Amino acid sequence: MDHCYQFERSAPTPLVPVQSDPDAPVVWCKLEYLNPSGSTKDRIARHILEKAIRSGDLTMGDLVVEASSGSTSIALALACARMGLRFLAFLPHGATSERVMMIRAYGGEVRRVDGSMPEVIAQAAGFAESESAFAVRQFENPDNAEAHQRGTAREILEQLSGLAVNAVVSGVGTGGTLVGLHAGLSEAGCEVIPVVAIPACGDEFAANVECCSLTYSGKVPGVVDGCSEIFAEWRASDPAALLRELAIDEERCLEVTRILWARGFPVGPSSGLNLAASEEIAKELGPEAVIVTVFPDRMERYFSHPVFEALRDE
Repeated sequence: MDHCYQFERSAPTPLVPVQSDPDAPVVWCKLEYLNPSGSTKDRIARHILEKAIRSGDLTMGDLVVEASSGSTSIALALACARMGLRFLAFLPHGATSERVMMIRAYGGEVRRVDGSMPEVIAQAAGFAESESAFAVRQFENPDNAEAHQRGTAREILEQLSGLAVNAVVSGVGTGGTLVGLHAGLSEAGCEVIPVVAIPACGDEFAANVECCSLTYSGKVPGVVDGCSEIFAEWRASDPAALLRELAIDEERCLEVTRILWARGFPVGPSSGLNLAASEEIAKELGPEAVIVTVFPDRMERYFSHPVFEALRDE
């Protein structure tokens, strides 16, 4: 292994109690936006690339390819810059310009793709195969969930100092966060309910393909319908027997996001989704229940998103 590779460990992100208002239930929220590139995707980028380097599947100067709506590509661009690898991101045209600039700032290249995420994924896979590049395959790679099972879940358990987790809540893009957290918490003896947070809208499929959700919300990025083999396989397995799905109106997601800003949490809309869904399950389980969720990413990659519309108009 080349001595120049950087295998760096980040400090654990904080786990803090949060309420959207004084009468709302308390939810334990993992501040994943404090990871180096600003999102929870740093965990999977680092884990997947380091395993590939150790196994010999990646060496200095190799090309890494991934299909992503943004945050995973930003995390990979940063990790590749640290590890001496090249990076190429395939993004849907709906991805915000802020994300593209962040990827390029870390030295990554970007290719825009017309169509939905399945088409973006197919183009990235085809290119990686034809060019003998390393394909990250975040939607099917089990190392995605493993990063959260071995890392994020263990941090949560240590930070809760012996408390058992009753429910873990997350939107599903790749599914790695929910699947990995549920596995890690269950291994530790928690009888934990996995909860899928779904941003819901009454409209037909929205124009911004980056933001398509399980119910085709156009306003909550990163929650992608039907792309994840990780989630599909887990959903059909025994560990998912207690799985709950909670639909949260997309306008409520944005409202909670803005509430979080006012309380000093610089988050994106998926954090509003996760907190709103967590508060719903907390009301069902009662005041003694320990509910855990994540705040996946930072606000700056959403400045051109509708969540900032009112501020842009001032």
